[in-house]
Amino acid sequence: MAVKVGIADTTFARVDMASAAIKKLKELTPKIKIIRYTVPGIKDLPVACKKLIEEENCEIVMALGMPGKEEKDKVCAHEASQGIMMAQLMTNKHIIEVFVHEDEAKDEKELEWLAKRRAEEHAENVYYLLFNRKFLEKNAGKGLRQGFEDVGPARE
Repeated sequence: MAVKVGIADTTFARVDMASAAIKKLKELTPKIKIIRYTVPGIKDLPVACKKLIEEENCEIVMALGMPGKEEKDKVCAHEASQGIMMAQLMTNKHIIEVFVHEDEAKDEKELEWLAKRRAEEHAENVYYLLFNRKFLEKNAGKGLRQGFEDVGPARE
């Protein structure tokens, strides 16, 4: 039987991060069923994630969002993040937050690359949480990053 994975994304994002995540998950395993739920903005993600878990019976959810550059966007992202954390605690399920802030990238091309890469790398994390948690355990403390290059451990 397939494991249900929820993908919550927004129309506010400037890159279709969900398609990148879904493609990666399908490359990794045929043992999942994807359920996508698209909402208008980042503050709508917590309830979308909770609904995916409680109403669609998803085992895990990815919350994909792209806050803008303005200070109010950063505040909204923080509020959304708090909501996502509350939804995790209320459902006892992982919700992998995948946010890409517009000001992380130097230009539009890098923004698109970063959004897709971060979505793909977090999709790999979803796979490992579901099917191979020991892989994550052996990489603890290694300074791995999703998107830009890994920074490595503080000490070898």
